[in-house]
Amino acid sequence: MNYVTYGGVTVGICILVWDVIQWWPGRKQLLKDPVKHAAKLLPWLLAWCYGALTTLGVAGLIGTASSSILGLSNWLGDAALLWGVGEQPGQLAARETFTPLSGPGACIVLIMTAGLIAAMKKASDETRGELKRGVWCGITLGTSAGVAGFAAVPLALAANWLGDNTFGRIG
Repeated sequence: MNYVTYGGVTVGICILVWDVIQWWPGRKQLLKDPVKHAAKLLPWLLAWCYGALTTLGVAGLIGTASSSILGLSNWLGDAALLWGVGEQPGQLAARETFTPLSGPGACIVLIMTAGLIAAMKKASDETRGELKRGVWCGITLGTSAGVAGFAAVPLALAANWLGDNTFGRIG
């Protein structure tokens, strides 16, 4: 598992802010049809969940890709903090402990990977970009010490439970 720095969290929050601003329909429109507008966030949210899960002890190609994205985000964010506001780079912003995925939980992540690839293949260019940013945001914020990192715990527990109850029932 790689750990996120303040720079990586900053990159993740920038992605989050960008996507929320792009999505925001305006107060009037949101109050008029909240379900419709909330549904537009669902693909991004599912991609965020996938990204967060890939940082929780997944190995292989998926884990390597996730670690590479996290490392690049840490580097980019730390450079921006150093040169932009004079902040010391490399400060850890990760949770002290995390809930790792079990073997069956990792199987669920692999199934989610297949679903994400299918969704990206079918999606429009705009939606494909939203999915990519959702995964990237999840990777950078999934192990942070803040609220987003706290959300990774129930995600891991849910993936482990679903995997245990799917694959445990087969065997």
